[in-house]
Order: sequence, then C-alpha cells, then structure tokens
Amino acid sequence: MEDYFKKILQAQVYEVAKKTPLEKANNLSKALKNNIFLKREDLQDVFSFKIRGAFNKMRQLTPSQLTNGVITSSAGNHAQGVALSALKLNCSATILMPITTPLVKVNAVRNLKAKVILFGDNYDEAYKEAIRISEENNLCFIHPFDDTDVIAGQGTIAIELEQQLQDPPEAIYIAVGGGGLIAGISIYIKKIWPKVQIIGVEPEDAAAMSKSLKRLEIIELSSVGQFADGVAVKKVGEKTFEIGKTHIDKMITVNTDEICSAIKDVFEDTRSILEPAGALSIAGMKKDIYESNYINKNMIAIACGANMNFERLRFVAERAALGEYKESMFAVEIPEKAGSLIDFCSLLNTRNLTEFSYRMSNSINAQIFVGIEVNGVNDKEKLLNEFRKSNYPFIDISKDELSKNHLRHMVGGRLPQKFTKLDNSKHIELLYRFEFPERPGALINFLKKMKTNWTISIFHYRNHGSDVGKIVIGVLIDNAEINYWNKFVEFLGYKYWDETNNPTYKLFLGASE
Repeated sequence: MEDYFKKILQAQVYEVAKKTPLEKANNLSKALKNNIFLKREDLQDVFSFKIRGAFNKMRQLTPSQLTNGVITSSAGNHAQGVALSALKLNCSATILMPITTPLVKVNAVRNLKAKVILFGDNYDEAYKEAIRISEENNLCFIHPFDDTDVIAGQGTIAIELEQQLQDPPEAIYIAVGGGGLIAGISIYIKKIWPKVQIIGVEPEDAAAMSKSLKRLEIIELSSVGQFADGVAVKKVGEKTFEIGKTHIDKMITVNTDEICSAIKDVFEDTRSILEPAGALSIAGMKKDIYESNYINKNMIAIACGANMNFERLRFVAERAALGEYKESMFAVEIPEKAGSLIDFCSLLNTRNLTEFSYRMSNSINAQIFVGIEVNGVNDKEKLLNEFRKSNYPFIDISKDELSKNHLRHMVGGRLPQKFTKLDNSKHIELLYRFEFPERPGALINFLKKMKTNWTISIFHYRNHGSDVGKIVIGVLIDNAEINYWNKFVEFLGYKYWDETNNPTYKLFLGASE
C-alpha cells in the first residue's frame, strides 16, 4: 500500500483534469440533519472522474507504445477519459463499448476523434473483445479500473479532499463498479485519516464488490442491471478487491428508485443532473444516514459522473418520488356505482393525487390505479393504516416493477357495448380533456359538480409537476342530456377539449362491437 500511496502523490493528472470543488449541499444537509458535501467530479471536461486514471496511466507509456496506439473497453466514462488523453498525447485510441451504452457517451467519444467499436451487451463482453484486439494488433490496453496507475490517478481526488477539508469527515461515500475509484481514494484517506469510514455503494442488481467482500473471494455475477451503466460490471478487479478487503469499511446497495431520488436531490441543490452511476454515492449516503441515525456529522459523497441521456429524465422524474417516499402507488377496488369516486377521494382528505387511472369494465366493481403524495416513510405508514381501516380492498404496488414500468401505462381497454345502454335509454360515451389549477381538493370539487346520473367510464390524471393539472374523463350520459353536459363544462371555467371524435380514442378505447 505504501507503493500505491507514493504513486498517488506522484500521479500526473492536471494537464487534463481539474481540481474539482467540494460543495456543501444545503438542501440535503437540512433534510438529512448532517453536513453533506459533494465532491463535484461531474464538472470535469468529460463529466467524470475517469480522466484522472486514464491520463495518469497513458502518461507513463513509452513513445513506442503511444505510436502503436491504445485500446480500452468501457461503458462510457473511461472511454472519454482515454479518448481525451489520446488527443492530448497525440495517440490513436480504439474504444470497445457495449451496444447498450447510452448514445450521449458514444457520441462524446467519437467527438474526441477515437475509433468506437460497439460490441456485446455489457462491459465484460466488450472487455474480452478489446483484449483480443489488443493482442492481435499490439495495442496497449488501458484497463478502466484494475491497474496500479489508473488507481493512483483516481486517488488524486483524495489529495484534493485533504486540501479542501479542515477536519476529517465522518465518512466518504463512493460509487463502486470495478473498484478503481474507491481503491484510489481509500488508500490515501486511510493513510492520513485512518478513522474516516470508507463506504462503497452499488446498485442492488450489480453488487459485485458487496458479494465478493462478503465471501472474501472475487464473485462473478451471472448478469448485471444496466440502469447505472457506468458501474455495470460483473466482476471487480483483482487489485481493487485486495485493496477493498482492508480499506472498505462497509458496502451499501441501493435500488433504482433510490438512485433516481438522489439524482433529483443533487439537481435541487446544484441544478446539475448526475447520471445514475454518478448519483450512487448520494443514494447510499442517504440510506446509511437513515439506517444509522447519524446527526450533525460531516459526510462526503463523490458525485462522480454526469453523462446522462436526456431521454432518461422522464423515467428518473417518475421514479424519484417513489425513491424518496414522496409518492405511493396502489391498486384499489371500488364499487361500480354513482358517487364511488367521490367517496374514495374523501378518504384521501387533503392529500394530493399524483396519478389516477380508471376504466369501467363491469357492473359490480371498478379497479383503479392511484398514486398518492406522501411525506416520508412515517406518513406512508399512516396512509396504509387509513386504507386498512376503510372498506376498500387494495394492494400497495410501490415496489412492484411490473406495475411501475408497465401496468400504470396500460390501464384502460374498450368499453363493453352493454354500458352504452343503461335503464333502457340510449347512452353515449363522451371523452373530454380538462386542465384545472393544481391544488388539493381540485379533483373532488370537479367530481362533486357532476350530475349524479352521469356515469364516469374513463378517468386518467397524472401530476406533471406544474401549476396545472391535466385529466382525461369519459362519461356515459343520455342523449337527451347533451346540452346539460355542455353547460356543465362551460360552468366549470376550466380549459377543455372535446376528444369524443378523436380517432385514437375510437381505435383503442371506444365501445366494443
């Protein structure tokens, strides 16, 4: 370890890397009742810490090695580090990236003049192909994490932390993929501040280091999740594992919702958007603080990457509320009769709805999908108790992946034709879109103003985080009452659109023949 420590002190990174700031996250600090500091590695020119290790390694290469060129495998961030280093050192670079790599990372590497080869479904498949090509073409392979010089380059972050902190922190939280980042930081920190806790964080579905340390041997995972693609590694490095055995105090695993919540937390403090792997440390820190009941401690989280695909933001925003217990999702059964929706909404009292989906299916009971705003774990438990005391059968689906990813968007179907004829009168289904002020009670106010003999057949609402709520509602009314309906929508004073003749509605939701 002394050799590693010396190499960290001698590492050459600042020709391309920045000394990144250590910033206090005021909102997070207040929420978590601790002093939270973010080491902003997302502010590097390649939006990741990986430039440090890549450049330090390549700075040690001989002129002949640089002339031949280098090759590496990467899920994206190390690739950009190698590509930028090659550009700086006037060296050719070939990068093997998994086919699943986000396009923002692929394009960033190509923009740095490197040759990109997309190969395999994950990092490990790309790694094996890169090794084959390197041997075949006599190219120097730049390992993304299991290399002494790469580890030393990442360790320069710890030197900066020492310079930026007046006193040792309680703990430093670090994302773990192959282990290079936590290896470099931990070697330096444990040398200067032995009592500081080094805590690694992994996704639940890519916990190679956690399982390896538990078994005291390197475990190769059969598969890994790809949401946090920057740490989607099946097997940690031999060097990083040996360092981890003596220098990592604890490993924490987090789920997708918790990662999304951490991305939102950092955005609210910095207005920057971290990628999932970049927010891992913050997610793990939050979880550890809640479970360990830390108060008024100085905590450091390494914000290690910000190469985020814009297209992912919708998913992140949707899941963040669940991850921070700001939203709970339920499947609820209510009687199919007039006034049922009002009664159900009355149970929710002044709670905000985040989503509400309903489609009439039979004449006895109706199944609804509902998202409800909560304020933390304790408030969710209070809501669950309210549901248990009610007469409504329900299922808490907040942790059900099928429901969160798919079923919430599939609630619907065609209206059985028997519902177009009620009480021997000719009924038709009308479909309208409304926008109304987003405030507690707006929905129940809407429902109470409807005539009791108008049957709701479709209802969908989703909170979009703005000051305007948007709903789609279908109603079954008698032909003779069309004029009353028209007066009703005008009386409401909300913006509305008649979608009854929308061809998409007729195609997917209209009455079955």
